[in-house]
Amino acid sequence: MRTIRLSIIMLAAASVSCLAQQWEFGGTAGVGFLPGVPVTGAQGSATTGFKPGVALGGFVGQNLYHRFSGELHYAFMKRDLMLKSGGTEATFSGQGHVVHYDVVFHTSRSESRTQVYVAAGGGMKVFRGTGKEAAYQPLSQYGYFTRTQSVKPMGTAAVGVKFGLAPHLSLRAEFRDYITAFPQEIIAPAPGAKFGSLLHDLVPMVVISYQY
Repeated sequence: MRTIRLSIIMLAAASVSCLAQQWEFGGTAGVGFLPGVPVTGAQGSATTGFKPGVALGGFVGQNLYHRFSGELHYAFMKRDLMLKSGGTEATFSGQGHVVHYDVVFHTSRSESRTQVYVAAGGGMKVFRGTGKEAAYQPLSQYGYFTRTQSVKPMGTAAVGVKFGLAPHLSLRAEFRDYITAFPQEIIAPAPGAKFGSLLHDLVPMVVISYQY
């Protein structure tokens, strides 16, 4: 009997814990700024990478504990390709898609109206060149734009503040970094040119979310 009573108590506690778990979903909007990577070659130096552009997405998360939660994110990014040297710049239409899972740590309990949080996670980023290839491209002595795509493993980290606007409704202000290897399949180095290896996509964003 004692074992049965203990089992009932444990099951009841687990049920209460499950009921206490909160789901959260929402939308994100921001603008990405990507510091260019250096290009070195026999004919001088340049900078390559991606121009600033919008980032729009959404996520679904679960608050499993008072200070920890997990979130699955997707975002679409407008990211035009770029090569620059001196006063000359070449561009090519492009876009990106990211999917990642984050572990989020809140510095205050989940029921607090204002929360500072940090997040870290991983996933993948799809780079796509969508412009029209041409026989001649400015700065082709450093690299070439290609109409193709590249998939890279990605790490991501973020810091932000979450404000309660109304019951179940929240607003976040967040700064996030998406970190990948440079996609040399999209911007290919010219013979003898070398590109920097790491790309940071820095995105300040706002997030609207609903919890239930």
